[in-house]
Amino acid sequence: MAGQRAVWESRLDSVVVHAVGAVCRRRAAGVLPADGRVRVAGLPRLAGEGSLRVRVLSGAAQVAEARMGYPARVRTPDERPSWERELTELQAEVEVLEERRERLDARIAEVVALRAVPPQRRREDGHRRAPADAVLALAEFVDARLEALQERAVELAQELRLAEHAFAVAAARVRAGSNAERPGGVEAGACAELTVRGEGPVELEVEYAVPGAVWVPTYQLAHRRGERSARLVLRASVAQRTGEDWSGVRLALSTASLVGSGGLPELASLRIGRRQAVPAPSGWRAQPAGLAGLFDGWEDAQRSKPAAPPLPAAASAGPAKPVARAARPGGARPAGGAGGAPGAPFVPQAPPLLGAPAPAPMPGAPAAAPPPPPPGPVPPGAAYGSAAPRSAAFAPSAEAAPPPPLPPDPRPSADQLDYAALVLAGPEQEPRRRGRLFPEASPSRPGGALRGAEEVGRLPLPRFGSWPRASAGSFDHRFDAQAPAHVPSDGVWHTVAVAELPVGVRTSYVCVPSVEEAVYAVLEVSNATAHALLAGPVEVSVDGDFLLTAGLPTLAPGGVRELGLGRAEELRVARHAEVRESTSGVLNSTTVLDHAVRIELVNRLPHEASVEVRERVPVPGDAEVRIEERPGWSPPAEPSAQVPSSARLRRVVVPPGGSVELTGGYVVRIPAGKAVVGGNRRS
Repeated sequence: MAGQRAVWESRLDSVVVHAVGAVCRRRAAGVLPADGRVRVAGLPRLAGEGSLRVRVLSGAAQVAEARMGYPARVRTPDERPSWERELTELQAEVEVLEERRERLDARIAEVVALRAVPPQRRREDGHRRAPADAVLALAEFVDARLEALQERAVELAQELRLAEHAFAVAAARVRAGSNAERPGGVEAGACAELTVRGEGPVELEVEYAVPGAVWVPTYQLAHRRGERSARLVLRASVAQRTGEDWSGVRLALSTASLVGSGGLPELASLRIGRRQAVPAPSGWRAQPAGLAGLFDGWEDAQRSKPAAPPLPAAASAGPAKPVARAARPGGARPAGGAGGAPGAPFVPQAPPLLGAPAPAPMPGAPAAAPPPPPPGPVPPGAAYGSAAPRSAAFAPSAEAAPPPPLPPDPRPSADQLDYAALVLAGPEQEPRRRGRLFPEASPSRPGGALRGAEEVGRLPLPRFGSWPRASAGSFDHRFDAQAPAHVPSDGVWHTVAVAELPVGVRTSYVCVPSVEEAVYAVLEVSNATAHALLAGPVEVSVDGDFLLTAGLPTLAPGGVRELGLGRAEELRVARHAEVRESTSGVLNSTTVLDHAVRIELVNRLPHEASVEVRERVPVPGDAEVRIEERPGWSPPAEPSAQVPSSARLRRVVVPPGGSVELTGGYVVRIPAGKAVVGGNRRS
C-alpha cells in the first residue's frame, strides 16, 4: 500500500555490556522498496533515541534518514503471552470460588435462621400446646442441612486455598521472570524507521543503547601443587532488565561508561593585539527579524471573538493543543523558519525563570515590550516574557523596569542545538515562547519500565565483588566472550563464561610465630596476559578439590599480587623464646636484656615449601637505649602497614618430610636506672 513502510524483522546479534547500560546490535535484511522507506522491528521500548545508528553491511545502498518509531498494535486474545492467560484463568477461578463461598455462607446463614414460629394467638383462643414432633423434625432438618452445607464449605475453603496458592505462585514466577513480553491488549514496541537510498537486497545493522544492564567479574582458579602455571577462567555475573532477552548473542563486557559526552573539547586560541569577536558556534544563526509579530493576526482574531460564557471547572479542561515538531536529522527542514532566510535555522531560547528579568530582543529584531501580568497578585520581582503586541491593552505598566540587555553574542546550550528534539511553540503558548523552538523531553519511554531497569544497579554484589568502574581506575577494558551467551531480562545475576587466561602462580608460606604459631599459604598470581584482571571473587581449587573463595585485587598486565589461601595444616611451627637479664659496664651501669629466639619448622607436604618467617625487634625511643640484632634477619624492602619497618624477615626452604630450625633474637642495653615499660622480662 502506498505511504506505508516495508517492515523488516530483525534478530539480536551482539551486545556490549558497559559499566551501566548496554549497546545492542540487530541485523535485518530484505529487498528495498521503490521509495526506500523501511521499518526495522523488534527494538525494545527502552532504546535511546539519540543512540540509534544504522550501517549497511551488504548491498549497494546508503542510509539517508534514521529515527525511532513507537508503533502500537491491538492484540488478539490468542496473541497475548501465555503467562498472562494463565494468570487471567487462575484469577477467574479464584473469583468464582470466592463467589461460591459467599453464596454458601449466605445459604448457611439462612438455614441457621430457621425457627419454629407459632401462629398469632387471638384473644378469645385459649392456650395451645406446641407440637413437639414438628419442632423436633425441624431441628433434625436444620442439623442435617447444616452438616451437608458445612462439609461443602470445608471442601470449598480447601479449593479456594489451593487456587489462591496457585495464583500466588504464578504471580511470583511472572515477577521473577523476564519482562520481554509485556501484558495488555495493546502491543507497544519500538522500531527504527529508515530511509535507504539504493536498490536490491540489503543487509542492515541497527545499533542502539539501553539502560538497565550491569556486570561484575568473577573468577575460577585451578592449579596443581608444585606447578608454576595455572588456569584462570574469567566469568561475569550479568544482570539486565532492558525489556528483551539476550539469547544466543555475542557478548562483550566493557568497563567504560555510556554516560558522558564523547565530543572533543574546544581549545580557545590566545591572541595578542586587538580584541576580536568570538566566532559563532557551528549550526547557530541569529533569529530572523519580525519573529515577535508572527502571531499578531491570531491575537486580533481572538480579540474580535465574542466573549463565551464561563464553563464549569470540569468542562473547561480540554485536550492539549497540538504543537509542530522540528524536522529530524536527514528529513525536510523548514526553509529559514518564519520569515527568515532560506537555510537559517531557528535560535532556541530557554524560557526565563519566574522572578528573573525578561530577555532582550536578539540583534536585528525590533524592540519588544513585556505583556501584563496575569490577573491576581503578582510576586515581587516577577517578569512575564517578551513579545511585540499591537494592542495597548497588552502594554506594560509604568512601574515595570526595563529588562537588562543580553550579551551581544549569546551562546546556546547543547540541548538547544539538538534540532531533532526541539518543539515549536504555537499561538496558545505564552507570548515569550510563541514561534520559538524549545527542547522537550520525549515521553516515549515508559516510566515503570525505566524504574525497573534502574533497579538492577541496586542489586547486592557477590561476596568480594566490586563494580568494574571502581576497580578499573582511569583505564577502560573490554572482554569478549568466546561463546554465545543467554541472559534473560529478569533482573537477577546470571553467570557467563568469558575467557580462559593463563597466569603464573607460585605458592609460598608465611608465618608470624610471635603472634600465632600457624603457617598460612599465600598464592602469588602474576598476570602475563595483555588483559587487566579486575577485582572480584575467585574460587580457588587445588589438585581438583575446591579450597576457598577469596578476593582477587585488580591485577594490571605484568603485575603480581598475593592471594591468601588460609591456614596450611601440613606445616607446623613452634617458637621458643628465652630472656636473660644481666649487667655490664663500669660499676654495672648498663642493664643487658638478651632475647634468644629459636623457631622450628616441620614440613609434612610431599614437596618442599618456601616459608617466610616474620619476627620483630623493638624500636628505641630513647637515645641512651641501644638495640643489637643477631645476624641472619633482614628488614622489609618496602615497609607497609602489614609489614612495618620494625619487622625482620627470613626465608627458608623446608624439604619434604623434613624440618628446619632457625635462631635469632636481639639484645637491649639500657641504663641501670631505667626499665622497660611493663617489665624487662618479656618476649
